[in-house]
Amino acid sequence: MSDSGEDARLGAANAFVEEDRLGLFSFAVAEKRSEYLAVLRAFDTARANYVVLLHSGDVADLIARSPGRHDALTTLDIAPLLDQLHTWGLLERSYDGTRAATLAEYRNRHFVYQFGQAGYKAYRAVEDVLGARLDDASLSRLVLPELLADMHELAEANRQADGDRIYRKLSRLDSTLSEMATRAAHFYLVLGDLVRTTEITPESFLAHKDALLTHMREFSSDLTRYAPKLAEAIALVESTGIEELVDRAAISDERVFLSVDERRADWTDRWAGLSHWFVAAESELSESERLREGTMSAIAAVLSLLRRVTETRKGGVSRESQLRHLAGWFA
Repeated sequence: MSDSGEDARLGAANAFVEEDRLGLFSFAVAEKRSEYLAVLRAFDTARANYVVLLHSGDVADLIARSPGRHDALTTLDIAPLLDQLHTWGLLERSYDGTRAATLAEYRNRHFVYQFGQAGYKAYRAVEDVLGARLDDASLSRLVLPELLADMHELAEANRQADGDRIYRKLSRLDSTLSEMATRAAHFYLVLGDLVRTTEITPESFLAHKDALLTHMREFSSDLTRYAPKLAEAIALVESTGIEELVDRAAISDERVFLSVDERRADWTDRWAGLSHWFVAAESELSESERLREGTMSAIAAVLSLLRRVTETRKGGVSRESQLRHLAGWFA
């Protein structure tokens, strides 16, 4: 097969997988989306209690006991919901002959259901969106001293060839930096929304301007102070032997479905990402430097916005008043 034919085949396969995965979210826009969500929440509750397989009767009991649920669903109501969730790929279905009390019931093959891996991720994604507080945004400056302490402990663990401790510290560093990056991105998105809506509702901006500026200045100051220390700590870790560190982390890694070589490659990439956060490559900025520059730019933008809002309120002219004035001329 030619390279172009192979590429076309892989492209079609990827498109099919993508379309299939998008279908997992069908329950969120379906007519009975509240019922589907109640069923999936019942499976999530059972999963938290280490119960994986559920029959329609089990789901009905869980929904009836859920707080704030007044329109309890019966077993007959739930059965078609389960079938549809299975069709969309959120739930896996299997036969449970142990529930059959008679031969006729056994022939009817009682079904039990459980979350599929992709289905659970789709459900959690929807729940995360529903439960997100879009105004709950902050920069995580308090993790910087924790990162520094973890780096020094990681260097000591590598000197002692303590693989389990290396794995725990690397995992914590990776998750902490990922959360820091995610929170920073979220913060600046919320800040952008605030800037865009200020001309219509300046009060929301003026009510938080002092805390906002203080928060960004403190974060920038701490990042400036800790970034060189973290770069030195990374150099200290690397002086103990990065290849040995990655090998020990890969051996202690508990992801049993990956080979040791795959885990080693994964941790090599993760360490490169960790290092790039505070150690700049040649003629490039480190991620911490980019974040610090972005924070300083945001402070300047907020101060400029504050000046415009103050002048507008003093002059009595705003985008809203300008539009009303223009509409008056047209009328």
